[in-house]
Amino acid sequence: MASTSCFLHHHALTNRLSSSSLSQRQVSKPTQLICRATQKQQAAQDEDISLSLVSRRLALTVLIGAAAVGSKVAPADAAYGESANVFGKPKTNTDFLPYSGEGFKVLIPSKWNPSKEVEYPGQVLRYEDNFDSNSNLSVMIIPTDKKSITDYGSPEEFLAQVNFLLGKQAYFGKTDSEGGFDPNAVATANILETATPQINGKQYYSITVLTRTADGDEGGKHLLITAAVKDGKLYICKAQAGDKRWFKGARKFVESAASSFSVA
Repeated sequence: MASTSCFLHHHALTNRLSSSSLSQRQVSKPTQLICRATQKQQAAQDEDISLSLVSRRLALTVLIGAAAVGSKVAPADAAYGESANVFGKPKTNTDFLPYSGEGFKVLIPSKWNPSKEVEYPGQVLRYEDNFDSNSNLSVMIIPTDKKSITDYGSPEEFLAQVNFLLGKQAYFGKTDSEGGFDPNAVATANILETATPQINGKQYYSITVLTRTADGDEGGKHLLITAAVKDGKLYICKAQAGDKRWFKGARKFVESAASSFSVA
């Protein structure tokens, strides 16, 4: 563009030379000055364009840097067997499924299936582990004239009145004392812990029992019993697991299920 401007000015001045009889030397000086001025203008324009491009690039870089600093990326952490929480969505507890029955609520381990087996009087619900039926949960509703669970006495006294939950000894032959059992006894039950929590103003009994049998099956069973009285009904939830599975991960499911039980 600069060379074209010079050519046009030079042509005009040459015509002017023939009419005014000016020398070639006199014409060349302003021509050079005009070319230089045009080149300077073009250089200034090029410099302005370059500065504009640089400014835009710097502004874009600053914006990108600010966005990177301002944004917080949640870690895609995940426990073994769980999908990564890439987008930061809240995780849901998939280990348990909420169950609402007739006058009660309870969380059931998601890998347990419903069972049609009826073990106890008043049983309205039973679920058991897919791989081990010794790990199971049952809910019983029994009519009562008591107004509160405390009307049964202490937790130990209450358990004595519902001892069918512990199972019955099937063998009644003569046996010697062996393995810690009394003579002629092949099963035993020991209370490990009792509690009397109040939930939403309602009194509950919570009892943990370890039962053992002479055959040593599973090394015994851990039973967690939760009970309350409401509207002339005794509600009992019993969750259990064999001793071996108890220490291999079943404890979490049994304890969580038993502690989640409540009358509605």
